[in-house]
This record gives sequence, structure tokens and C-alpha cells, in this order.
Amino acid sequence: MLFVFLFSPEKIEACASFKTFLDLLVVNDICFRVSIELRYYFSVQFAEGFSFLMFASGGAGMADKGVSSVPSTNPSWLLRSNPLVQWRFRVLTALVFVGMVGVWSIDGFSVKNVIESWRFKREFLGRRFNVQLVKPTNLTREIHQNFINNLNTTIFLLPQQNTTHTPTTSSSSPPSYSILNNDDNNVSAQNYSDGFLEKRTERESEEAKLKWVPTDLNPNFTSEDSSVSAQSSSEEFLGKPKVYESEANVKWVSTELDPRLTSKLLSRWFARGGEPCRNLRTVDIVIPGLDGHDSIELSAGNTHEFIFQAVDESKNPRCLGGDYFETDLSGVAWKSRPLIKDFGNGSYSISLQVHPEFAGDYHLTVILLFRHFEGLRFSSKRFVYDKELRKVQIRFIKAHYRLPQLQICEKSDFTRDLWVGRWTRLGKNDDCEISNDGRYRCLEPYFPCQSPWCDGSLGLLESNGWVYSSHCSFRLFSADSAWNCLKNRWIFFWGDSNHVDTIRNMLNFLLDLPEIKSVPRRFDLIFSNPKDASQSVRITSIFNGHWNETQNYQGFNSLKDEGYRNLLKKYFSEDTVPDAIIMNSGLHDGVFWPTIRKFSGGVDYAVSFWKEVIDSVKQRGSIVPQIIYRTTIATGGYARALAFNPNKMEAFNWVVLDKFRRAQLLSGVIDNFDMTFAWHFDNRCNDGVHYGRAPAKMKWKDGEIGHQYFVDLMLAHVLLNALCAR
Repeated sequence: MLFVFLFSPEKIEACASFKTFLDLLVVNDICFRVSIELRYYFSVQFAEGFSFLMFASGGAGMADKGVSSVPSTNPSWLLRSNPLVQWRFRVLTALVFVGMVGVWSIDGFSVKNVIESWRFKREFLGRRFNVQLVKPTNLTREIHQNFINNLNTTIFLLPQQNTTHTPTTSSSSPPSYSILNNDDNNVSAQNYSDGFLEKRTERESEEAKLKWVPTDLNPNFTSEDSSVSAQSSSEEFLGKPKVYESEANVKWVSTELDPRLTSKLLSRWFARGGEPCRNLRTVDIVIPGLDGHDSIELSAGNTHEFIFQAVDESKNPRCLGGDYFETDLSGVAWKSRPLIKDFGNGSYSISLQVHPEFAGDYHLTVILLFRHFEGLRFSSKRFVYDKELRKVQIRFIKAHYRLPQLQICEKSDFTRDLWVGRWTRLGKNDDCEISNDGRYRCLEPYFPCQSPWCDGSLGLLESNGWVYSSHCSFRLFSADSAWNCLKNRWIFFWGDSNHVDTIRNMLNFLLDLPEIKSVPRRFDLIFSNPKDASQSVRITSIFNGHWNETQNYQGFNSLKDEGYRNLLKKYFSEDTVPDAIIMNSGLHDGVFWPTIRKFSGGVDYAVSFWKEVIDSVKQRGSIVPQIIYRTTIATGGYARALAFNPNKMEAFNWVVLDKFRRAQLLSGVIDNFDMTFAWHFDNRCNDGVHYGRAPAKMKWKDGEIGHQYFVDLMLAHVLLNALCAR
């Protein structure tokens, strides 16, 4: 008789010491007692800390025939003396090999039910609250009773601080501010070399393909634009690039969500590729337009697209895509994520663009974080590569290119699914220090924005001059304008603990309610304007990391709980329903779902649930709430290697947007992944999984005192832009 069990290495060692044994097999915390007459065992370690244990037993009928246990415990004695055992051993070896191949091919999914509870410890730093849903009441009567009792007990009490909105400096002299107009850093146009064309022609694409990819593979490589004359040869293509784009055609770099994204992603995930390069592992890249230069010069305003090729340690080109590159383009007043395009055949492109107002010296950094979709695996930490492949110095010089001027975002601007934005610095205070309450009041509260990068008071963002913009720019709200935006409205939040932080920051910084030190994961309350009691806003927040708000790591699967579904439906079953739904999911999904295919199924279930909810609202003749999806953050620092790594979160964001769009559920999108990506390389602005933790003058994740929280404040302002745009 053949038995196959899954054991930890410690359990195998215990089993090896018995010929006939009674032991406990632990499967998802359930114990089963077994009695087996052990003839021999064979184990193979796989995955992370678990092994197959195979052994043969004589079975129940053996004792009746008078067959006793072999007196020796040495398995080699059995193999020499019994041909039947030798035959069994060969069969067992083959079965083990087939089993290993099957398990590895799905990255541990077939044993998920056995090891899921053992593998992952809770990595979130979110608070836990034991709170009951409360009937909405006026803030002045019940907010202290309901919130103060749920304060996080780990918060340190800080000395009394000065609460005036004045910058803290290291000396008693008045602080000095710098308005960064970047004119001093501009370089006049001289002899310079441009990067590759914004869009390559079909002939140029073919030349790049022939240069780097074996011709027998014949990859499907198409061009999006054939309006530009092709270069005459591959040598010219790989040499000094030429300028073909006229000033009138210069535009902001952008990208769009593929309408068949999910099916294409799954197809590429399962793609085997072809010989001879299917098994090559990417360890480096070759960028003909950048390699071999200590520094290069590019024109500001224009888009420069460079083709590069993934290669192995012997410089052999890969013929499959799926590598995940982290990119960063940083100067003294500009931070952005250059757009990467994956052509699926081992070749990629990177697009660089800087506005002429910010011409100057930059560093381009390219990091290979994961190879061939390995960041999407269930146990992604085993596969992280995280190697810096390039750090190139680039000087962007001011030329005669003009980009369209950004406009303040309107409602239609939030229909764009994928953003390609940047952070610009419009002022700074070099003497700024952290206050006793953990805040950075570096600029005066009414330090003005500079058009077209934002509109309002930049000092309120407490970012020392940094502000985010994308295909449009954003209004920064004062307390008065924020209350005018939200008055008499009902906002429903459905998401993870990042929503909890954003709601608290919105109450503290935008709505001028600093006495609210924290909010629970699940609540329903009405908040009133302390300066005008006639203005109020109802905020409901339902945590979706788990159907039990004290637990984690379910994500969309939390909807499988009937009680949880009924709780959500209750808020949309009355005559009055929320005006807007802000939703997100991803971090907890990254831990729960073993494959991208399973996550896709979870998203389908979520889509069907919310479609049912919205249809019920329509049938009653009520005004349908707008649904705004806020994409999941780019996890930072140490968390870049974990189950909710940026590679997986970005893919999960794409799948959610694809399916919710096709169901016609979304009214708008806020790309929080793009907003956070520029700051995700370390933990200065995040604790790994949150960008909005409350300010505190205490030791932070990176060992420094205090942390930056302005990235989440920017998100709060963007949320109000989406809710109140016309």
C-alpha cells in the first residue's frame, strides 16, 4: 500500500525513527491519528519548509498472513533483499518527480489548504477595534464617546506643542523660503542628442526585433504609429537617435488599459515560450541608446523612448517578457516613474519626459524587482531579485518644445484608468524641522501654488513644496472649500486600512477636526463643521480586508460571508443611499489568492455583488451613487518583496479596473498606485503598507524620528477633486 503525506522537516525526522508508528498528521490545525506499518520512506523537500513523505506499508492483511516487520531499520537492506520493494521504489521515485513538477507549476496552490495558515504571519500594522456600528449622530454629541474609547493604546503622549501654523526652524531667526521656478537650472539649447522616437515605426520595430530576438521565434511585434519615416538601417537605428517630431505634435506621455487585459495577462502567465531562450533568466539589460555613456543630454519637453533588451548572465537575449522593472527619474524638483512597455518578446521600452520648466540634471534608475511574472506568485518572497541595473545621469536641456498646459481636473478627467503623473517641487524651506506633534509645517499655510501644477495653498499639504499632478492638476482645499464640497453628502468607503488613514487625515487636515485622533475600521457617523453647524457630512467606512473587522487577509473573498454581504446591502436598501462609493482592494487579496487566475474569479464575484446592489437602487428609482475606484498603493521598502509586492498590486489593479469597467460600474478612477510609486523605494513616506499613518515624533520604520505623511494628504485632496468636480 502506498501512502503520500505532507510533513514539515521536523515531522519527517520524527517519522524516520519508527518502523511501526503512531503519529499525528496536522492539516489546517486538524489532527488525524494514523497507524502504519512502515516498510521504508522517501521524502523530497519542496516549496518553503514542507516535504512529501512517501512510504510503503504491508497493509491490514499482512499481519493475518504472519508477515512480521523487518528486523533491520536500514532501508538499503530491503532494497537488496526484495525485488518487489526495488520495483516499488522506482515507481515511487517517478511519482515523486511528477508530483514535484505539478506542485511547482502552480507554485504551491495544490497544497494551499494545508500550508496557508502556517505560511503567513500577519504583516499589517493596522489598528484593531472592537466597535459596534452606531446610528449616525451629530459629531458634537457622540464623536468623543465613540472614538476616544477606541484610541490606539500604542500612541505615545507628546509634550505640549505650539499649534500655530508657523514653520519650525532650527534658529530663532525668521525662516527663509525658496520659490523654485527652475529658471536658474535651465540650460540653453545647444548641440544635443535626442532619445528614440515617441512611437516607433513598423520598420524600426522590426530592426530592433531582428537585432535582439532570434528570427525563428517570429514574435508578433506591431507598431502603433507609421506616420514617421523609418531609419535606413539597424545600425542607424541603434546609433545616435534623430529628431522626427515637430513642436506641434509634442504631448504628455500617456498609456491606456488594454480592453482585453485580463485574458491577455492570463495567456502570458501560462505562455511557455520557445527554444532556445525560454529557460534563460534575466540578470541584466542592454540599452543601446544609454549604455557606454557616463551622462547624456536630452531635450526637455519631448518624449524620449529607448528600446532595451533583457539578457541572461552570458548576454543571451530572452524571448519572453514579464520582467518587472522599477523606474525612477529624479531631480531636485521632479520625481516621476518613467513608463515601461513590455513587448512580450524580451524587449522593452522606457519613455523619459521632463517639462521644460524643470530642465536640469537628473538621475534615471532602473531596478529589476521580479523576473517573468514571479512577483505574481503566491510565495513571491522566494523569487525577489531586487537588483539595480542602471543609474544614468541625464541632463535635460531647455529646447523649443511646448507641452499642452495642464488644466484643473474636471469630472471627465477621472474616467482615465491609468495615470502617468509626476511630483514637482514648487518651494522649500531648508531649515524645516519636525514639530513636537510630528508634523512638518515647513511652508506658511497660505504659501501659494504655481499654475499649472496645482491651485490653492501649497503650504496646507505639509510637503515642503512637493505636489502631484498627472494629465490634469488638482485643487488643494482649505477647510471652508472642503466643507462646501462635502456638505450634506453621504460618502461610503469600502476598502482596506489605507482608507482608515485617509479618512482620519481628511478629518484632521481638510475638515479642521484635529480632535479626532483615530477612526475604527468600521463606523457610520455624521460629522459637523465646527464653524457652521448647518454643514455636515455623513461618512460610512466598512473594512474589506476580512468580514470580521478584527482580522485580515481576505480581500474580495470577504464577500463570501453572507452576514457581511447583508451588512453592505443594508446601506443601499433604504430610500436614502450614499452619494458616492470610494472603494479599493488589493493588499489583503495579495495574501489570500494563490494565483492571478483565482483572483480574477474573486473579482468576478465582487463585480456581480456590486452590480446586484446598484441594480436594486435603480429599480427603486433612487439616484445611483457614483463609484470611484482608488487603486491600491505601491507597497514600500521591505514590503516590495512580500505577497503584496508592487508587481502583484499593479496587476491586481489592472484586473479590477478591467472587470469593473466592462460591467459599467465605475464612474471614476484615482490612480493611487501611480501617486505613491515615486516614494515607495524606501520607508520614509510609508511603513511598508500605509502612506497615511498619523504624524508622531517618534522612531519610524527607517530608524529616523518622524515620517512624511503628505502623500496620503495629497490623496485626500484628490478624492475631494473627484467628488466635487463638475
